[in-house]
Amino acid sequence: MGGQGGQMAQLGSCGNHGYSGMAVSLRGLYFVATLFLGSFFGSVFMLGPFLPLMLLSPAWYRWLTDRIVATWFTLPVALLELVFKVKVVITGDGFVPGERSVIIMNHRTRLDWMFLWCCLLRYSYLRLEKICLKAALKAVPGFGWAMQVASFIFIHRRWEDDRRHLENMLAYFCDIREPLQLLMFPEGTDLTENTKARSDEFAEKNGLPKYEYVLHPRTTGFTFIVDTLRKGDNLDAIHDITVAYPQNIPQTERHLILGLFPREIHFHVRRYPVSALPGAGAALQEWCQERWAEKEARLRDFYTGGRCFDASGRSRIPPCKTELRVMLIKAASLLYWSAFIALCCAGLVLSPLVRAYFLVMVLFYLGQHRFVGGLELLELACHRHWGGRSPADNAAAADKKE
Repeated sequence: MGGQGGQMAQLGSCGNHGYSGMAVSLRGLYFVATLFLGSFFGSVFMLGPFLPLMLLSPAWYRWLTDRIVATWFTLPVALLELVFKVKVVITGDGFVPGERSVIIMNHRTRLDWMFLWCCLLRYSYLRLEKICLKAALKAVPGFGWAMQVASFIFIHRRWEDDRRHLENMLAYFCDIREPLQLLMFPEGTDLTENTKARSDEFAEKNGLPKYEYVLHPRTTGFTFIVDTLRKGDNLDAIHDITVAYPQNIPQTERHLILGLFPREIHFHVRRYPVSALPGAGAALQEWCQERWAEKEARLRDFYTGGRCFDASGRSRIPPCKTELRVMLIKAASLLYWSAFIALCCAGLVLSPLVRAYFLVMVLFYLGQHRFVGGLELLELACHRHWGGRSPADNAAAADKKE
């Protein structure tokens, strides 16, 4: 129980009850407000003008908007590392830049997906990343609109509904041949006292060991995604990432508003080329479960030992960008987005034309979500209209290739 005590103590240190009496932090408000305004104004003024391109060429629309959205991905990295001095440590295998992969990671907090951008900025290209995430998030103004334009994969956690949507989205990515790195959390939710209790109950029912530092993974979606991308010849590797926070674990967005930023974020990367993966079905599910058993042991050593994955603090594969280049990207991002937000606010105050355009775009985002269900669904419909291949077509092509 020593490991559990240490881990649950960390859960409590940033739990809702631990800081219920704390005032809102100005730096936390600055962080959240900057990210929100950047995504909100970016959706309207940067992405909005290119939405009609979707109707003409979904593939070109995807190529262009991925690169625009990636500029916003650099903003949290810049704020975390330049403004709040968060230290990022990356060990293990690293990435081969530009390769197509599925990224699987333990879900320690609700914010892991955003912190991962600190790693991907150095070792990959942010424009490649897509995320599997809860469908409710697409309705969030600003953030949700940008996620729709980025063509993230929204799931409802009902497999009978999610399977068809996953199949359609993955077939689209395979058809347009735009490389992607798809982040998913097989645990399904972040680690809290309640989710750990449910994971322990699942372990008891199925004769599995109880974990203290991770939750038991749900392997159905993982195996489906890997099998589909392999059949579509759109997968080079799986990146298995373990994330840990030595001090200050911000469990939710609320903790960021309170100013509780992590002092350090540690990522340990294991790269598995597609040729080394087992076959489909039960073998691949067992492979995923084995990775989570390894994560449990790795995290136990981390939190009960020296709080590092590798004493060298370096990955075996060097990053594709130098630290000077990363520093310049972060500085440019901070300057650009600060100026962009200020100009948008000034335009809304001073120009009736800007206000009219702003209102039209906000109404469009709200209306299309209500009547279409999301811009990513409209993008799929446009792709089919222009003769894009269906999942059945891709499956037939894969069978013919085999």
